Amino acid sequence: MLEVQGLTKRYGPEPVFAQVDLRVQPGEFIAIVGESGVGKSTLLNCLAGLDRADEGHVTLKGVDVQSLDETAQAHFRRQNLGFVFQAFHVLPHLSVAQNVGLPLMLLGEHRDAAYLERLNSALRSVGLEGLGERLPQQLSGGQLQRVAIARALIHRPALLLADEPTGNLDPETADKVMSAFVAQMREHQTACVMVTHSPSAAQRADRVLRLTREGLRDAA
Repeated sequence: MLEVQGLTKRYGPEPVFAQVDLRVQPGEFIAIVGESGVGKSTLLNCLAGLDRADEGHVTLKGVDVQSLDETAQAHFRRQNLGFVFQAFHVLPHLSVAQNVGLPLMLLGEHRDAAYLERLNSALRSVGLEGLGERLPQQLSGGQLQRVAIARALIHRPALLLADEPTGNLDPETADKVMSAFVAQMREHQTACVMVTHSPSAAQRADRVLRLTREGLRDAA
């Protein structure tokens, strides 16, 4: 489903990482760990086409993401990718329901009764039922991350990218949020690549890999 070959990213003459190879099967959950500054977030950005690698290929569902122009990449991301990030990235002027439904609105899939049913199901699945009309500033950190999870999965993407999804949460809340995160990912059979410093988050994955400047290897 996702195949990465020889991916290399440089800032100046030195590579941030080099020769990254990765294969992810449909529905597979991959956790990537590594030292700070080794380029874990940069790697996610390259997988999404938000940052352009200097060498290598990223192929998702048979499409070479790096070969697309910016407009085509943006359209491809809307259809096929979901994002969950540490800083939540919810829009403060939109309600919870509007934030969660945003991917469907961008795809033009918000004009019928099926949209409301899907939206309510997404809110219910992450424990936000009845909170759709609230604004983000009225929510706790754990609730905000649940908004981000529901938003990332509502359009049923092929691949979910997660950057320290519980990094801003206390351990108890982080554990609850990760449970919701994994449950939703499994229910929708969405593949996931997550980067994290959290051992407890990483152990939920099917495979744990370590990123170094020389590429990816098993973390064991």
